[in-house]
Amino acid sequence: MRELKRGADDPSLSGVGGLVDFNAFAQREGLGRQLARDFGHLKTGKQVVYPMHTQIQLLIDAAMVGAQRVFDFEWLANDPLFEHLAGGAVPSVDALYDDLRRFGPDEREQLEAVVADHGLRLLRERRPERVTVDIDTTVMPLFGHQEGALPGSNPRYHGRPSYHPILARIAETDTVLGARLRSGDTSLGEADVEDVEQWLDRTREAAGRDAIITVRIDAGGDCAALLAAIDNRKALFVVKAKQTPNLLGAVMQMTRWHTVDSDADGVPSRQAAELDFQREDWPPGRYRVIAIRTNERDSGRQVCLWEGLDLSVQFYVTNDVDRDIDDLARVYDDRAGIEPLIAELKNGFGIGKVSTSSFGANEAAFLIKLLAYNLMRRWVAAEIPAIAAWRSSWIRRAAILFPARLLRSGGRWMLRRAHRPMLN
Repeated sequence: MRELKRGADDPSLSGVGGLVDFNAFAQREGLGRQLARDFGHLKTGKQVVYPMHTQIQLLIDAAMVGAQRVFDFEWLANDPLFEHLAGGAVPSVDALYDDLRRFGPDEREQLEAVVADHGLRLLRERRPERVTVDIDTTVMPLFGHQEGALPGSNPRYHGRPSYHPILARIAETDTVLGARLRSGDTSLGEADVEDVEQWLDRTREAAGRDAIITVRIDAGGDCAALLAAIDNRKALFVVKAKQTPNLLGAVMQMTRWHTVDSDADGVPSRQAAELDFQREDWPPGRYRVIAIRTNERDSGRQVCLWEGLDLSVQFYVTNDVDRDIDDLARVYDDRAGIEPLIAELKNGFGIGKVSTSSFGANEAAFLIKLLAYNLMRRWVAAEIPAIAAWRSSWIRRAAILFPARLLRSGGRWMLRRAHRPMLN
């Protein structure tokens, strides 16, 4: 058995060797110039040591390596490479707290636009014929006294103050095209029409005039104003319909079901039907309502209405008049991809963690984390396509969190990295 002798600590060793490659990509893409142009006015004067755009870039770097709170800079400051990329000295957490509070409503609006810009660049490059936009909300339970933290819908912590952000995702690129941090008592509905319209306009500009855009939303999207906004933007939608008493009554009267699948005994296991149903505030004859009854579902709310049939029913409303009704229901089922994205943003980028009592500062930090996520997706798609489909935690392990040694020789800085076959 060999003995391993521990030597002296090496202050030149870093654990974030891949951060240099990411920063080189960000520099080539003009991120620093973009941030300086949009947010440089927040800190001006000869006494400024840490300009605003460099602070934002530093927060992005921190999110890239997995930091979830501003306080994580306490351990990041000990990494020589992170310190070098910060300009030779990592600012104090107090300075970062103060800088996040500088973001007013206009600056947060602009920051959200920057998030969308980088979330849509892959779409601009690829220009697919079909584009899918998924919209969803999530609950961020809070355990302090944060501004805007109010009780609302919270399936796990009932009555707990929270934030209730809304996000929009491009399914084909798995990037974020829009987001808002909202108070915990806010629900999806008519108040979100302006944001949804803006997000669809952005998507149309990026995808092109002829692209077919389809929006998928859960039952919270069964709102006449939201549906009309999507329809008026010449986009299609497939939305889970709320199971109201009159809708349940309509499906109970349906006798003509199309059998899609049957089990080994020939008993129907999936059936589809188009209902003659519309809500009072819908435009007459404009939308289709689809009912799918199946025994294939093993999650979500199970509504079994027929005695002797082990079939649970789900409802969808759409303005797509051409596609088969069962195909449309399966299109909606693919919307499940936004839930792993939200989980990834919470676990990998800490969007559910807040660092201050200020709502504005927390929204700024929230948007910076989303910007970091979009930049990570763009970086690996451009530079390391072999891992582009991986989740962020694995991307970090393969491309960012590996050892390196920062050296200075001949008046120049040099980085020696651990061998990574996939990256080489």
